[in-house]
Amino acid sequence: MPHDLAALKARYPSASTFKFGDNAALSDALVALVRRGRKTATCSALHEFGKDEPLPEVGRRDICLNWDNTPALVIETAELIQCRFDEVTEEMALAEGEDDSLEGWRAGHKGYFERNGGFSPDMQLIWERFVLVEDLAPDR
Repeated sequence: MPHDLAALKARYPSASTFKFGDNAALSDALVALVRRGRKTATCSALHEFGKDEPLPEVGRRDICLNWDNTPALVIETAELIQCRFDEVTEEMALAEGEDDSLEGWRAGHKGYFERNGGFSPDMQLIWERFVLVEDLAPDR
């Protein structure tokens, strides 16, 4: 049975909702990496946060949505680092689970940021380490 978003928000009242990626295929791939335990971190451009998108907070649990807006996961923020794109370390990049090297991470994320509001090596990022609290897949 699919999880009802309203019921999840009642269970996690401080939760924000978000999606990984900027298209359905990327979103599906990133959710799968979290489910497999390979993706334990993510990052966003600082400029993406504002009135409609609150900054993550250590200890807060948030609801990750599938691309079709159905609930996929509940995660809890464990660590936050604000840094420039060119200050992301290999350890930070590898925790995102998408690439096998810092160079691969830089190339992929440069393209992502170029598609979503602009890129510069000194752009400010919010890097977030998280733990999976609940997998909301229908068969789980």
